[in-house]
Amino acid sequence: MREVPSLICLCIEALKKELIHGDLDVVPAVVYELPCHLFDTLVLSLPPLALQKLQTHMPSEDRNDHEFADDCFRNGRKRGRCCKFNTAWMALFKLRWPDLVDHIKPVDWQQMYWEAHLQNCLDEAAEIALIPCFNGCIGDIQISDTILKCIGCDGQTNPLTSEYSKLSDHCQHFGCYTRCLRLQNILCTTETCHLLRNCKLRSLVLRLIRSKDHIDGICKLLNQNTETLTSLEFIHCKLSSDSLPVGLESFLSSGRSLCSLKLSDNQLGRNFANIVFCTLLDVSSSISVLDISENNISGWLSNINRRSSSGPSSSFGIGKSLQSLRVLNLRGCNLRKDDMACLRYALVQMPNLEILDISDNFIEDEGIRSLIPHFIEDFERRSSLADLNLENCELSCDGVTELLNTLSTFKGPLKSLSLADNFLGSQVAVALGRFLHTSIEILNVGGIGLGSSGFRELQEGIMEELKLVKINISKNHGGIETAKFLSKLVSLAPELTEVNAASNFMPMESLTLICSALKVAKGNLELLDLSGNTWSNQPAREALLSGIERDGRPILLLPSSSAPDAPYDDDP
Repeated sequence: MREVPSLICLCIEALKKELIHGDLDVVPAVVYELPCHLFDTLVLSLPPLALQKLQTHMPSEDRNDHEFADDCFRNGRKRGRCCKFNTAWMALFKLRWPDLVDHIKPVDWQQMYWEAHLQNCLDEAAEIALIPCFNGCIGDIQISDTILKCIGCDGQTNPLTSEYSKLSDHCQHFGCYTRCLRLQNILCTTETCHLLRNCKLRSLVLRLIRSKDHIDGICKLLNQNTETLTSLEFIHCKLSSDSLPVGLESFLSSGRSLCSLKLSDNQLGRNFANIVFCTLLDVSSSISVLDISENNISGWLSNINRRSSSGPSSSFGIGKSLQSLRVLNLRGCNLRKDDMACLRYALVQMPNLEILDISDNFIEDEGIRSLIPHFIEDFERRSSLADLNLENCELSCDGVTELLNTLSTFKGPLKSLSLADNFLGSQVAVALGRFLHTSIEILNVGGIGLGSSGFRELQEGIMEELKLVKINISKNHGGIETAKFLSKLVSLAPELTEVNAASNFMPMESLTLICSALKVAKGNLELLDLSGNTWSNQPAREALLSGIERDGRPILLLPSSSAPDAPYDDDP
């Protein structure tokens, strides 16, 4: 027998229907005078549009209190109600986008809800606009019933549908909540700028920009948000190989709030990159992240060298430099050794640089030697550089040894270094062993050719406690010596949380050594990757692993017992 609803439940349902289907601009005043428990029950049961209506038409004194929702539990009924609104919006967000919730810190959930909703509408509109036969206005694109039902519209049977049937309606009503957007090229038009006129964008991600019309539309949108935009990213765009669009240059020159500019993999040429850099150099920029990776820009800094050679560094202009830059990503830019000499002069303009990525560039030893004098000067004046990435730069043992010896002279501040995929050989182990005793916390030396003798040298060189937190020693063909090194490492690196020792041709007896060391060590290790080694005898493995876990979870990532046989590396 079905349970008979209570009178309170029936009243709540009647109020919900009134809020959903009633006049858009009218909320009965009596609703706001409901006792707290009834008002809270109503708030937590409403769909998005009805909740929006109820919150929008709150009496002004209650609405003002909403600005202080974090303090809501101190001042009684009204602020308590405002907090219930945020709880209701959070529940609606979780219901609609459960996979996104874990990636969001506690925020204004009403703002996050409508921002994500408008993004869904724009994504749907982009799919329709991309159809070859489409030739209408973007703002007139009809929003699907699937999306409308998510916010409380029931198709044509709901009077609200006429107010929210088109993309323009949603931009008009919810654009004011939007701070972050991702736009496809088809939406980068003057019309879209008008649709998004209520937005105060802080972050904008643009995809597949190709034509001049797209660029013109984007430039208008950028300059429409000059005062608020802090992050700008272009993905797989083709802006220009040589010249910087006037509108974009204007934005970079005037966008005082811009903190992050990412132009990775956009087919940029050296002239384009050079103009971007010089534009930022010549304005009082607050930019902290500059990413121009995966572009063919060899020679882009040649004029920086010419400018610096004409006078002291102050000739760049007082107060006009990249003083605020924290991250510079030049990965995969076809840079050569001559570019490093120019980069040295550019780095002078970045005294607060924390992360420098020049990986996947053919800079060779001569290139790294060009940067060593800068590192020395930088560290002597208390550099902020904490993360240096030199993966796959065609470096040899000689150049890296010089670099490591230089870095070992200073006990800080470098915290992370990657030398992966440069074939350095076992001879680099002596310098690497000394470097391990600095303040380094994250080290990637995967695939550098250490071999058995290199790991043996490292093991002998570690004599005191290290500050390592993460280390990658994979693909070094170290055999049993890898296990011996790991056994000593876990005892002398109490803060170590993650180790990648995969694909080192370790024999089965390596597991016995490693497990014994882990059971004795009292550290913080959370993951030890031993995959890529061919081990069998599953029962024996299980006995060795007993008790080796962290917070109830195993910390060892082992190779599959069905992996094909691999040769054992017995490099002397």
